[in-house]
Amino acid sequence: MIEELIKKEKKYLANVYKRFKVAFVRGKGAYLYDINGKKYLDFLAGIATVNLGHSNEYIVRRICEQAEKIIHTSNLFYIIPQIELAEILYNISKGYKSFFCNSGTEAVEAAIKLARKATGKKEIISTYNSFHGRTLGALSATGQDVYRKPFEPLVPKFKHVRFNDVENIKKAISKDTAAIILEPIQGEGGIIVPDDNYLKEVKEICEKNNVLLILDEVQTGMGRVGEFFAYMLYDVDPDIFCLAKALANGFPIGAMLARPEIMNKFEYGDHASTFGGNFLACIAAKASIEYILKHNILNNVKNISKYIFKKLEEIKDLDIVKEVRGRGLMIGIELKEKIGREIVEKCLEHGLVIGVVHDNVLRLLPPLIIERKHVDFAINVLKKILKEY
Repeated sequence: MIEELIKKEKKYLANVYKRFKVAFVRGKGAYLYDINGKKYLDFLAGIATVNLGHSNEYIVRRICEQAEKIIHTSNLFYIIPQIELAEILYNISKGYKSFFCNSGTEAVEAAIKLARKATGKKEIISTYNSFHGRTLGALSATGQDVYRKPFEPLVPKFKHVRFNDVENIKKAISKDTAAIILEPIQGEGGIIVPDDNYLKEVKEICEKNNVLLILDEVQTGMGRVGEFFAYMLYDVDPDIFCLAKALANGFPIGAMLARPEIMNKFEYGDHASTFGGNFLACIAAKASIEYILKHNILNNVKNISKYIFKKLEEIKDLDIVKEVRGRGLMIGIELKEKIGREIVEKCLEHGLVIGVVHDNVLRLLPPLIIERKHVDFAINVLKKILKEY
């Protein structure tokens, strides 16, 4: 059956994804099931998206209840769940206003536009090895040539500096710099964790130079690192930050949040989204946040993170392993050779789903609901496979 799916995909779909030969048809909690009924432990969570487990009963019920009432009207009218979600995020973030869209890329685009509008300046500084999205503005901020080169020339007035290098930022800032955009932890770049004081030092530089700090929390947000947002982990208050991925546990939604005095620079017609903040997305996001709070998910992340890093000690000294790094449940295992895809395929054979970036960094992004038994299974599979190299 999988071969037939492959043929149909080649005939009917754009050739932009290099897929693994698995088709999932069902998920429950931390597990996925393919078309043959095979069971897999999911340690990728839709790339840090399905944080609260597949087919989470509470979230599914809330979506279904809303779907029976109304799905879409547009932002020409007041959308009650949108306002309620914005209020929840305002309270959790301690004072940030929201703009809702449909993805992380769109959230970054909104942040770039707002930074330019609010400051009257045009230049945006980003970092090498970063990833902010694939639309032209977000791609211009992205610091990886493999994504950028085929589509140049990109949007002008973007600079790139070394990640985790404060002095490099100081040298790059000019009178026309509107904002610096950073991932608190680089995700697609290979789970690159900065020094503990890096973001604080960047924020100080921004304040001295009247530059806005934008944090791309698309992957790090919604509890992934043990706090609701990663900026809380580093005790830094950004001017603008972006959310998506896990905000609605897999239902498409993005959000750009900003301090009120900055967000208020947007005027009627400056930005919009037809589907942004629709009924279903906002209900799914509200339900996700309610579930996190009710079930003390952040505490589980902190506890299980300690356990998983302790278990990872069993593989960090294997010949093929160069480094193990990460925060919370955002973990990278860097290999000494570019055999990452091969390792992922072997993991799938053993019923474990993981990810890979740059073909040499294995990426573990499990649901935030995992237990010790899940960690034990995953690390045992990885250890067995990596010992072969």
